[in-house]
Amino acid sequence: MDSLTTIDPAFPRPAVIDVLERPENAALLEYVTNDPFGSHVFPGDIPDVSPSSFIDDLDAQLAGTRPIHLWSYIPTCSYRCRFCQYPVVIVKGPDDVRREKIDRWVDLNIAEAKLWLDRVPRLAEAPVGEFNVFGGTPSLIGLDSVSRLLEFYRSHFGFTDDTTIRFEGDPTTLTEPLLRRLQDLGCSKVSCGVQSFDDQVLKLSGREHTEAECHDFLDTTARLGYDWVTIDLMYGLLDQTVEGVARDLALVLEHDVPGVVCTKLHLRSYADTRTGVAGDRPAAWQFPSYRSRLEESGHHWPTLGEQYQMREVVAAGLTAAGYGEHPTMYFHRGDKPPERWKGIMVDQTRQDAEVAIGLGGSSSCRRSEAMTEVNALKYIEMVEGGVLPLASATRFGDLATESRAIKMALSTLQPLRDEVHRERFGGRSLFDEPWGARFEGLQRRGLLVADRPAGTVRLTGVGEVLVEAVMNTAF
Repeated sequence: MDSLTTIDPAFPRPAVIDVLERPENAALLEYVTNDPFGSHVFPGDIPDVSPSSFIDDLDAQLAGTRPIHLWSYIPTCSYRCRFCQYPVVIVKGPDDVRREKIDRWVDLNIAEAKLWLDRVPRLAEAPVGEFNVFGGTPSLIGLDSVSRLLEFYRSHFGFTDDTTIRFEGDPTTLTEPLLRRLQDLGCSKVSCGVQSFDDQVLKLSGREHTEAECHDFLDTTARLGYDWVTIDLMYGLLDQTVEGVARDLALVLEHDVPGVVCTKLHLRSYADTRTGVAGDRPAAWQFPSYRSRLEESGHHWPTLGEQYQMREVVAAGLTAAGYGEHPTMYFHRGDKPPERWKGIMVDQTRQDAEVAIGLGGSSSCRRSEAMTEVNALKYIEMVEGGVLPLASATRFGDLATESRAIKMALSTLQPLRDEVHRERFGGRSLFDEPWGARFEGLQRRGLLVADRPAGTVRLTGVGEVLVEAVMNTAF
């Protein structure tokens, strides 16, 4: 509670604090205080099922599929950020050694993709709504390997004229030659891990780029005519201030960035709740002793109250500038649609399949979900041995399938529509039990409005801020 109520007096007190102080919302406060990660992976209620079961479920769904989200995960990084707990492989050394290591991971990714195609033949025909190359830092790949990777996926999967291609990187490696090559290969979207425009905050976080390089990236993509550029901003970082986040916002608006992903620093292991994919080694900042030493040497970790102020500064500023938030954390400029790849997975009218290829990928369909091996050596052994490297899977019982659909729809921050739910679940209503009582309870606590006559459920402003906690404590 002390961390929640300790705020920067120069900025307004967030309304979320008043809600979290109420005794009936103690579970929400406990959730946000424990710092879990909450809206990217939706595990099933039936644990430890065979990955083959997931494959069968996916294959059955693809028989009548709409566009899917397909992504390729290239885990290579030239260094590891102090907050990063994703599965990454550090590549260092002379240029020829680095290139050989990076190219090997391109080879492994293509080899795994072929295993998917062999095991799930329908995957070759399923229309791809959006294809993303995520990381790691896939922008470390050389120009020839980028061409090889994208051309393989385009020729072996169900790319259509409507497929969007996105590529991720950081400000130092998304160079003009790479950006031009990506355009030649049909890539219209790029995502960049800016995190902050404050050089000192970047340095403390272990980032090896500068504010100037962030500006160069944004200027270059604008000059090259990229239709969609998304940058990641983080809040809650070491020595970050609310004023500093307000400056980040001002620079985003100055560049007129089409998309912004605004995420809170999360240090609890994603593996604790299985709602995210964690690597096989913790981030530096996850060690309490290391965090304590930083505090003892005069550094400051933003309080929970300050973090909500940071979130409010960004959200209010972007909203005032005409941006929308859909889903949570993902802001899109007013003249741009919401993120397509997220919508494929979570929009109430879609919630279609996602297939992730690469170390630590997360794949899902409506009946089950699976995670790819996160240990690099085990992953290599499986792929080179001709084994699809799925390490674990969970399945959804009937009630859990319905619950998952509600949670994903809530994460979009859009009103839930009873008619859509009834169509998908054989006439069952959003207001049938056990959901009706839960919505009524959340309404009494100021988190949503359940309108039975209109057949809608919508989050309040505070509910939108706390949506991850709402999803994972009430459903």
